[in-house]
Amino acid sequence: MAKDNETEGGARRHSGRYIYEELRKQILTLKLKPGVQLDEVSLAAQFGLSRSPVRDALARLITEGLVTILPNRTTLVTPFEIAEFPNYISALDLIQRAVTRLAATQHRDEDLAHIRQADAAYLEAVTTSDFQAMSELNKAFHMAVAQAGRNPYFITYYERLLGEGQRLLHLHFDHIVSSAGTQQLGRDHEDMIEAIAARDADAAERAAHEHTMLFQRRFLDYMRQNLTARMPVS
Repeated sequence: MAKDNETEGGARRHSGRYIYEELRKQILTLKLKPGVQLDEVSLAAQFGLSRSPVRDALARLITEGLVTILPNRTTLVTPFEIAEFPNYISALDLIQRAVTRLAATQHRDEDLAHIRQADAAYLEAVTTSDFQAMSELNKAFHMAVAQAGRNPYFITYYERLLGEGQRLLHLHFDHIVSSAGTQQLGRDHEDMIEAIAARDADAAERAAHEHTMLFQRRFLDYMRQNLTARMPVS
């Protein structure tokens, strides 16, 4: 009996992981739009599972800031208000500068190798214009930088900000590729990597700041060209 319970518990955890990964992908690629309500019963029926693994998956998404529970217990995909974009950029800029500076001073040889490998994987996705892979691998690159700095508080907060940024990237990926081109996108991380490798903390921080400003410019340029469209982030 105990063995059966263990098997059932393992299957439930596995099911919860699948639901988490599927919902996360749909949220990040905007298939599930910001503000859309998520109902446990409907999701359980959709995945053909009980509510327990659905609840587990939603709980994990809540910790990542991708799902929100309102005071009335309504669960929904976390909205993103365009008016909050400047605040988001301010937070991203501050934390990105900090983790990149730390990476320059604290990294080990294996950390630098991991950073370079993560960037190479991102570049491969860029050449094929695989937006889903680009989003995930861009985040993986930045997380490799953060992990090289070895500050768990920064790592946790940075991961949440990057997750929110993934939705914005997907919103205007076509615009980025058409305006910047894949060749230019492939050079986005060069200055950061070089500064980290040289252990130049000031240069690393400057490169991180410029990287944030580049993201801001591209997004605002996209917004200026789509002001009459109904924006799915509001």
